[in-house]
Amino acid sequence: MRLTNIDPFLDVVHRLRDKETGCPWDIKQDFDSMLPNLLEETYEVAEAIQTKDCTALREELGDLLLQVVFLSQLAKEEGTFDFYDVLTDVHDKLIFRHPHVFGDTSAENAEEALKNWDAQKAEEKKRKNPNHSILDDLPFALPALTRANKLQKRCAKVGFDWDNPKDAFAKVEEELEEVKQEIEATSQHPEKIAEELGDLLFATVNLCRHHKIDAETSLRNANVKFENRFRKIEKTLIEQGKKFEECTLSELDFIWNEIKILEKLTK
Repeated sequence: MRLTNIDPFLDVVHRLRDKETGCPWDIKQDFDSMLPNLLEETYEVAEAIQTKDCTALREELGDLLLQVVFLSQLAKEEGTFDFYDVLTDVHDKLIFRHPHVFGDTSAENAEEALKNWDAQKAEEKKRKNPNHSILDDLPFALPALTRANKLQKRCAKVGFDWDNPKDAFAKVEEELEEVKQEIEATSQHPEKIAEELGDLLFATVNLCRHHKIDAETSLRNANVKFENRFRKIEKTLIEQGKKFEECTLSELDFIWNEIKILEKLTK
């Protein structure tokens, strides 16, 4: 049966939560217990998009929708809001933030459309809190690289940013030198090294942003590349009848470099 409206789905979730006839696991859940599921489903959607797996994407979007409906059901039971409130809010928000579509403002390109969106969003915040900071409403739960990028973009909108990417590169070099100095210090302090490494990561995100590269995606791709190469090392050792413990780091590094060379030749 192909559903063409949300009501039957809402009814299913409502029944799962029924204290008398529902599912014991679903009845037990609350906002806190559902948070890991929400994050996991979000990442699974991202993975399906990244791997261009449309079949998986269809399934994972359904799982993510379930999280939205389930959390809305919890709120309904508390008497705070329900799914239709969520639906109404996002409907109204989209119309308000697109004055170039639903109003009399114009936008000739994506950049102008984004400016309109940001202006309307700022107006919303001003109405809610006249003394708001431009850094308000950035969730702490975001992945650290993503949040760093968003912090920097917010500040850049008010002019707190370098004009030249070379300056961002120089900052990375500066932070790298500070890491080196802290590591070489006679009385090492792990917390200070961690602080300097954090500064280095933040500066690296800034460098990515200036070159219009998403740091989170870049690191995710680097993870995939590392994993693929490591698996190839494992395969090579199996073919050679060797084990990791029997190899020196130099031998493993030689195989790694051979894999890198072969990858470049086959691109």
